[in-house]
Amino acid sequence: MKKIMVTGALGQIGSELVEKLRDLYGSDRVIATDIKASPEGSSGPYEVLDVTNGLLMYDIANRYEADTIIHLAALLSATSEERPLQAWQLNIGGLMNALEVSRSLGCQLFTPSSIAAFGPTTTKEHTPQDTIQRPNSLYGVSKVSGELLCDYYYHKFGLDTRGLRFPGLISYVTPPGGGTTDYVVEMYIESVARGAYTSYLSPGTFMDMMYMPDALNAIVSLMEADGSKLKHRNAFNVSAMSIDPEMIAEAIRKHIPDFKVDYKPDPLRQAIADSWPDSIDSGASIEEWGFQVHYDLDKMTSEMLAHLAVKGNR
Repeated sequence: MKKIMVTGALGQIGSELVEKLRDLYGSDRVIATDIKASPEGSSGPYEVLDVTNGLLMYDIANRYEADTIIHLAALLSATSEERPLQAWQLNIGGLMNALEVSRSLGCQLFTPSSIAAFGPTTTKEHTPQDTIQRPNSLYGVSKVSGELLCDYYYHKFGLDTRGLRFPGLISYVTPPGGGTTDYVVEMYIESVARGAYTSYLSPGTFMDMMYMPDALNAIVSLMEADGSKLKHRNAFNVSAMSIDPEMIAEAIRKHIPDFKVDYKPDPLRQAIADSWPDSIDSGASIEEWGFQVHYDLDKMTSEMLAHLAVKGNR
């Protein structure tokens, strides 16, 4: 990666990934794009881009001589259920444009998949890399479609496509953005703000999670990996921990002993969560490109609470 264009740069992943990439490769070599106007104090090039506009995407990538596109623009799970047509047009239409621009310019392409690509008939414990994928959410359907499209462009055109099946990503930097796993971030925020939280998922709802620094490192590691050693390329399972709301609450109580949690499950998000695996197997990522994590639940909790306390006192 020498000249990198990032779509969805103001989103949950993009807002932190852009800064990491600029630290690694140089500020002028990372072009941030999003549908919103340029934020104040941007540390490098920024362009307004609606990813459903393929001509504009091509123009920006070509003008900056990008050799890598990291395509992050998408609607997340719960929001996609509320706006399925918009989600399909953005998640798949935008990806098709990114694939075509990458093919035209010879770019390397990264786009994330998700544990939402699995479904209720998938093995829920230690979900393997290669298994049945019959999701029953629009977001999940778009992620499976995206995995297959990236595979197609690799096999048909030789396009260097790569991707990760992300679990829930936890960060103190950006607010929750409409994902089913957002309750974790909300719980941390509310524990600091008022010492209590009402969870929209029931206790015992296990899902895979990862702290954002580990996720960012995984993206860079995969993109820098020797492509000849990658067998799966576009849909690597990655995870750091399998946890439920009660486990997070207990981790928080080590720092905030009086923290209280009650439960009012939201039928939509509970149904989505119940259709996903309880835990996934990251073995292929470890074997093929050396995936590793540095944060467990306790270490993540300590950092989240410390940073949120600082933000709350500003």
